[in-house]
Amino acid sequence: MANLKIKGVEIVETFAEAFPMVGTRVIITAPTQKWALISARTMTGFATSVIACGAEAGIERLVPADETLDGRPGVSVLLFTMDVNKLQTQLRNRVGQCVLTSPGSACFAGLEGEKKLKLGSSLRFFGDGWQVSKVIGGRRFWRIPVMDGEFVCEQSTGLTKKAVGGGNLLILGRSHRAVLTACERAVKAIGGVPDAIAPFPGGIVRSGSKVGSKYKGQIASTNDAYCPTLKAAVNTALPLNVEAVMEIVIDGLSAPAVAAAMRTGIHAVCKGGASEGITHISAGNYGGNLGPHHFHLKEIIA
Repeated sequence: MANLKIKGVEIVETFAEAFPMVGTRVIITAPTQKWALISARTMTGFATSVIACGAEAGIERLVPADETLDGRPGVSVLLFTMDVNKLQTQLRNRVGQCVLTSPGSACFAGLEGEKKLKLGSSLRFFGDGWQVSKVIGGRRFWRIPVMDGEFVCEQSTGLTKKAVGGGNLLILGRSHRAVLTACERAVKAIGGVPDAIAPFPGGIVRSGSKVGSKYKGQIASTNDAYCPTLKAAVNTALPLNVEAVMEIVIDGLSAPAVAAAMRTGIHAVCKGGASEGITHISAGNYGGNLGPHHFHLKEIIA
């Protein structure tokens, strides 16, 4: 079967292999959108991959003031880990160190889930006995005194065990500039997809990895089959005219969210056509041995 092409860009007949995660959402608000974003960006720092970061996190969207509980501008943040205990630890530490500390901030639940994660119920102890709680509309909030006033934080937020991590697209092109431009366009489009994030820097990862290494104790190493400088030295997956490859990794609160983000990303990459310098869109997988979620590119764009 011939590979499908969109505006001359070849869609490789392969699949992205993804794995189960647990995830949650919180809504951060502040006196201005600027400070809500500062808090959210700080909270999601060093959260690209569970390989070494402990969590994968990102900004889902800006939340207008008329949608937040306190009528102030907000930011929706998604946070993912491999198990519930790690998610609880990462949520407590990141909200405690990055949101509680941010001027004028407040933090609210962003997800209804079958189970709950502690939010204000663990951070309230920072109040050293001066914290007070209030129940409004069946939801409990904590007011913690801080030097610029009060930090308002909801008691808990929901979690889902149906989250999916590691959805991905590999963008191949004839130049670094062409690939980066297409990937930037795709990440911007993916930003409009609900329930999904691209956690790497600017949504893009240039150091795609494979499982394992020649070095003992190294669990992941460079994906040599996609490294342009190694085309003559390894069993390369790259055509001769490909000079750069970048990857977009996607996490979502559900498998459909990941599929929607991948679909959006594919069409955004192809918007410029092959004349822009993009040759192929592929995906990373390990023969089905890494995770149970297989996102076949041809099915996604059908």
